[in-house]
Amino acid sequence: MTFDFEAPLWLWEARRAERWTFVSVPEDASDEILERAGAFARGFGSLRVEVTVGGTTWRTSIFPDGGKRAYSLPIKKAVRAAEGLEVGGSVRVRLRVLDV
Repeated sequence: MTFDFEAPLWLWEARRAERWTFVSVPEDASDEILERAGAFARGFGSLRVEVTVGGTTWRTSIFPDGGKRAYSLPIKKAVRAAEGLEVGGSVRVRLRVLDV
């Protein structure tokens, strides 16, 4: 199950000083992910994914964000640096859910 989307990079308010950044998976994709892969969720409702942003591919997990009715995808510092990403800027993402 693979999704391509573009979303703004945002800073997690709870860890603002540590600069934890995320993009939100669009609601329609999040709904489909929950419907098809929700039964495979791990701790905190997380699902394993493979992500490509620009020329960088890595594995991580997405986490449900009830406040946004979407999954949140962490974008690590090394990816932000390699791809020149800034908080508030748009990020083009290819997301492949591994837990299906």
